[in-house]
Amino acid sequence: MTFPKDASPTATSKADSLYNASHIEVLEGLEGVRRRPGMYIGGTDERALHHLVAELLDNAMDEVVAGHADRINLVIAADGSLSVGDNGRGVPVDPLARYPDRSALEVIFTTLHAGGKFHDRAYATAGGLNGVGASVVNALSLWTEVVVERDGYQWRQCFSKGKPATPLEQLEKCRRHGTRVTFLPDPDIFPDTTFQVERVVEMCRAKAYLNRGVVIRVKVEQSGEELAFHFPNGLEDFVRNTVASSDRVVPALFAGNMEESTEEYLRMEWAMTWSSGEECRILSYCNTIPTTQGGVHETGLRSALVRAMREYAEAKHLLPKGVALAIEDVLDGLFAVLSLFLGNPQFFGQTKEKLSNVGVARRVENILKDHLDHWLHGHPEQATALLMSMLERAQQRLNRKKLIAPVGRKTATSRLTLPGKLTDCINSDAKSAELFIVEGDSAGGSAKQARNRHNQAILPLRGKILNVEQASHGNQMEKFEKNTEIQNLVTAIGTGYGSQFDLSKLRYGRVIIMTDADVDGAHIASLLLTFFYRFMPELIHNQHLFLAQPPLFRVTVGSDSAYALDEAEKERMIEKIRQKKAHAKIEISRFKGLGEMDPHQLRDTTMHPASRRLLRVCVDDAQQTDDSFDRLMGKHSAQRYAFIQEKAPFAQNHLDI
Repeated sequence: MTFPKDASPTATSKADSLYNASHIEVLEGLEGVRRRPGMYIGGTDERALHHLVAELLDNAMDEVVAGHADRINLVIAADGSLSVGDNGRGVPVDPLARYPDRSALEVIFTTLHAGGKFHDRAYATAGGLNGVGASVVNALSLWTEVVVERDGYQWRQCFSKGKPATPLEQLEKCRRHGTRVTFLPDPDIFPDTTFQVERVVEMCRAKAYLNRGVVIRVKVEQSGEELAFHFPNGLEDFVRNTVASSDRVVPALFAGNMEESTEEYLRMEWAMTWSSGEECRILSYCNTIPTTQGGVHETGLRSALVRAMREYAEAKHLLPKGVALAIEDVLDGLFAVLSLFLGNPQFFGQTKEKLSNVGVARRVENILKDHLDHWLHGHPEQATALLMSMLERAQQRLNRKKLIAPVGRKTATSRLTLPGKLTDCINSDAKSAELFIVEGDSAGGSAKQARNRHNQAILPLRGKILNVEQASHGNQMEKFEKNTEIQNLVTAIGTGYGSQFDLSKLRYGRVIIMTDADVDGAHIASLLLTFFYRFMPELIHNQHLFLAQPPLFRVTVGSDSAYALDEAEKERMIEKIRQKKAHAKIEISRFKGLGEMDPHQLRDTTMHPASRRLLRVCVDDAQQTDDSFDRLMGKHSAQRYAFIQEKAPFAQNHLDI
């Protein structure tokens, strides 16, 4: 038996002998959260930062849903902190039997898996389930202040990085009740601790839609802006405010609510309508938490709609000969909002993006199917008009030229159908394969030399692709079929698009948009993102779409070089160099595009997994994302002009010439 030089029995034994009890580390309190924040909030980026806000909003909404509160106040303070307050029962402040020297408040904010939502005595349903939300917010904050009003007094306790900074204090007497949590995110955890006002506002607006009894107020101290959200009709207001009556196939909404208590408590509310477009948009929530990746409740909704429409068409003898309603015929043009309340919801992961309860799909399907049957027969004129629009789509589908996309990459016949400019990879395993979409032949040439040919493919695009947001619904398919760049893109990816999309035919585990780090590159990336969001949203929801982060600057000192994504990172690099070597000669070069980078530079900075920086494209708030695409990429130039005027002050010192 032989061993490699660095894997001999002697070397192995020596390594083993060095591994002993001194290497075992036990993290106390919330230190594990600070060491591995990704396990609890999915990372440390902007999305993760706002997840902290969502955790506190969820706790406040649990009091509302339980019937103990009807007001929530959120304040974005001038010092960068944020507070969420409600007029609920207030966090308990009496000692716990298990910890007689500590209050319940302190235990909740300093201990994982401590809370009142593991049973149904305090909450029938809850968005905060695992007892980690408040403690995680506390752990990842520079400081946290909790003020509670209950038992005839006001109480306060402060924390720092997850640990108590002050004991629980009893303050003045008061008759009010409620909880207010204020926190300042820790800059040692989050690279950017600035809360995005638009994002926070949309989170609050969505929560107000989900409970028609709550009033949510938002105050932004720096701008003085104050907003209040209250929607007496709940989800019906949501749909009416999103889809104008002129865009609906029929004016009436299909909306309702239902509550049933069997072995597992379930309450649900829904509202939906259909427009003449092709896009299907379903926004789902469980216990007021947005399930952005769907789950079993969305499956039940889809099945209910398809079954009900098929049965109605057959009962009214409205199906033309040779035409059958497919799933896409029923779902195209749908805008639906579904809110579910469960006693024991089960999610994939702490961020609760996908519901997984066994049996819920069938329960949701049966409830919605029964109510939709009654709605259809109770609105015969509108039901017939809705069905005829679906049958028209079915006929168009039958007449439409089907897009055939290749599946594998091994056979000669499949190679013949691939785009001519695609430089494919050798590996046939789709999970490990990557497709880099680059702008132009120059960047494509550098990328081809920089790539790992075993698992990285390159597809250069010529110029800017079609802006699908501005294409009218009637001639969309015709424009797509005539657009070479889009057809090359779809064919290379292999899944088809729109109603023809099939994720099982995906040829690459990662689809990476790699454009120049300038204005034109950002525009091309925006056009691609618009196309993927509108016609291949499953790529985003299943975490297959990414944005490469090529550097804009190279900072060189002697023989050492480092790369900066933008002006701010470049200045931080220079400052660090000056601190270490005050008189060092610093050379700064700016890349005008990917094509200007040497292949080894492009590989090391942007393409090699060990050294590149990738951004995964995801959708946190479907409504806000949809509005942003419509505002910035749609036909209404006045909206873009208003956005430019709004953001112009932020761009004064960031012109890219």
